[in-house]
Amino acid sequence: MDDLFTAHAADVYGFALRRTSRTAAEDVVSETFLVAWRRLDAVPDSPKPWLLAVARRVLANQRRTAGRQSALTSRLEMRDPDARGGEQLDPAGDEAVLEALAALTPTERDAITLIAWDGLSAEEAAIVLDCSRAAFYVRLHRARKRLAAALASAPAASTERPDERPNQRTTERPNEQGADRS
Repeated sequence: MDDLFTAHAADVYGFALRRTSRTAAEDVVSETFLVAWRRLDAVPDSPKPWLLAVARRVLANQRRTAGRQSALTSRLEMRDPDARGGEQLDPAGDEAVLEALAALTPTERDAITLIAWDGLSAEEAAIVLDCSRAAFYVRLHRARKRLAAALASAPAASTERPDERPNQRTTERPNEQGADRS
């Protein structure tokens, strides 16, 4: 295998370099000789054409991968967070929510945050968590119930605004205020 690499690495690199960037060409050489090593019994007596054919397929795979990544990036950039119908939650803004999330298991927390903060669909989140869509829906349902329970049991002072504290409210009734104005 060392002899094969020594004899043909420069040829494969030159072939790839004429078709892509230096970094990508180096990757093509690596992947080409990885294939050759895995399929050593399939390498013919005259290996150069075979190696260049493998390099051509590696280049094609790189182009397809780059195209898929570009298309995904475009789709994600076009996605409007307000189009999902919900508000974006500021993860640093609400301590009660952060504390309630911390009380969840990591799997439950991931289910909630993949949907709410990362904006993924249930199908996409299921892929991230490596589970079926049905299993993800079960996890999400349980996580939402536990999050709601944790938020409900959070201290009331942390969810009230300072101007809504009971000792700062007026004791006058609204209709009495209206009567004084006439």
